[in-house]
Amino acid sequence: MFRNLLTVEDVSCEELYKIFELSARLKRERDCSGYFPLQGKSVGMIFAKSSTRTRVSFEVGIRELGGSPLYLDQGKLQMERGESIADTARVLSRYLHAIVIRTYHQAEIVELAKYATIPVINALTNEYHPCQILADLFTVYEYSEKLEGVKLVFCGDGRSNVANSLITACKMSGVNLVITAPEGFNPAQSLLDADIGAGTAVWEKDPLKAVENADYIYTDVWVSMGFEKEAESRVKLLQPYQVNTELVEAASPDVKILHCLPAHRGMEITDAVMDSHRSIVFDQAENRLHVQKAILALLFDNQ
Repeated sequence: MFRNLLTVEDVSCEELYKIFELSARLKRERDCSGYFPLQGKSVGMIFAKSSTRTRVSFEVGIRELGGSPLYLDQGKLQMERGESIADTARVLSRYLHAIVIRTYHQAEIVELAKYATIPVINALTNEYHPCQILADLFTVYEYSEKLEGVKLVFCGDGRSNVANSLITACKMSGVNLVITAPEGFNPAQSLLDADIGAGTAVWEKDPLKAVENADYIYTDVWVSMGFEKEAESRVKLLQPYQVNTELVEAASPDVKILHCLPAHRGMEITDAVMDSHRSIVFDQAENRLHVQKAILALLFDNQ
């Protein structure tokens, strides 16, 4: 069983389905499970970036599993005044039972996990977003009752943390992923070429061609936290990749719409699509809670 969750690659395909099985149970039995694997445990939540879904879902999830969440503003920790990540990890390991961290650079999380003696969970970095993607695939699994052979198209920034994690997760689980993005926003070829499972991942510049026979269309904000200075140029280049009625009608008649939120309505997705019967974005958002509870429970089972 995985000890940390720093990227999707920390989870095997077998463990992925264990997460799904437990997520489904916890979702079904949310108000009556009597399951408290975090009883008496304290989980530190280090946040350098603002958050709605990640903070609330982790805090609620930790409490529902019997644990005590402790919110830690990274800007107010001694790390911001020069204390090393290694020393921070050593100290927090003496106080806490696990660390959830949402920050800018993946290298910070890797170093934290190297020196911590407790589990570390990546709640988002500029490079990866594993908890989001595990919840996304669980949502697809709920609707399609399978992953293998499903076609999922991601529209937008093909080098984002969501896209990077999607590529690995889809290839591992048998999903056929198409990233549609302009040149310069295309995913790293090394990620596309990695041989890590039965799924496929390709880049397609033409969005209308990309969504042909798509079972799911997924988009994300075009200007993520930390990239605000590039906002104007990003929006101009990514405009043809907006998820709108024309794009959706070029896909499968039963296509479902995913968005990891927050949505900038009228930018990467239109109101007509976001509020349509095809949209499952709020089911997707809810599943962050259930999947993260399963991740936490399985991490503690491994201790």
